[in-house]
Amino acid sequence: MVPAWPSDVADDHTPAEFSLAVDNSGRCRIRMLGETPPSGGSSLDPGAAVALLEELAETYGLPLDRFNAVRDLFLPEDPSGQFTLWFSFIFAPDGPPAIKVYLNPLVSGRERSGELVAEGLSRLGLTGAYDTIRENALLRGELDQFTFFAVDISDSPQARVKVYLSHHAATAEAAARAAKAVPGVDPQQVIDFCRHTGGDADYFEGRPLISSYAFSGDDTAIPSNYSIYVPIRSYVPDDEVARERVWRALRHQGLDTAIFEQALSAVAPRPLGDGAGLLAHTSLRIGGSHSGVTLYLSSEAYQSPSYPPR
Repeated sequence: MVPAWPSDVADDHTPAEFSLAVDNSGRCRIRMLGETPPSGGSSLDPGAAVALLEELAETYGLPLDRFNAVRDLFLPEDPSGQFTLWFSFIFAPDGPPAIKVYLNPLVSGRERSGELVAEGLSRLGLTGAYDTIRENALLRGELDQFTFFAVDISDSPQARVKVYLSHHAATAEAAARAAKAVPGVDPQQVIDFCRHTGGDADYFEGRPLISSYAFSGDDTAIPSNYSIYVPIRSYVPDDEVARERVWRALRHQGLDTAIFEQALSAVAPRPLGDGAGLLAHTSLRIGGSHSGVTLYLSSEAYQSPSYPPR
């Protein structure tokens, strides 16, 4: 089956990806990352995505002031890059879904990405946040680059702004240095997680490691938590090995593997040993009161098994 347009959400261009997040208290959230079909001739036309966001805001009574504050930065008239606007829906058993939008710092070219992120953070009242990121995560020149700028669509005092960065050809220790921006975290947790999931990789030279910082509340310069994302599909021969590694990392964090096994079984359309890609990546979130692990699952709607690891 050929996709209608080449969404970059998943390797096979499926415009949706599922994930399961479990924190250290056992609280579970199911999430979906998605992209709307483009409304115009260009796959980067954000018209349909903005229309959906406005409809969701009206349906659920959500404020768009934070999105509107940075809209002109990240949705220019002539966008470039792989995407303009993605959605994340976070489902819980006790209420409507929480909604987050992902914007592209590379939408006006890589050379302007830092400028867009800095201005976006400033407009949202996060003075000092950009300097924190620069001093902790942008230490290797062009090997470290901005990837996503995400905003919770919420009026909660704890609504987050998240900034994601890719670390190309990085070591686990490089990611651990980025984690030091969050007070009280143990950088060794990041190193252990990378080694449990990445195997014997000294340098992650396939798909890059990704760091994210979440800023919320009254602290405008210090992130409330840090996450490391490991694209495990690039570092395993097949999903059977990926599962073994992720389960080992879960046990190291004191988390039960049973609910993750259920989620993997629910979406797997093939034997895990047939290829790599169903377990797309996994992340460790540390800092604050909701540390935990997330497993990201591909539906492989357009291609199965996935490409060999790269």
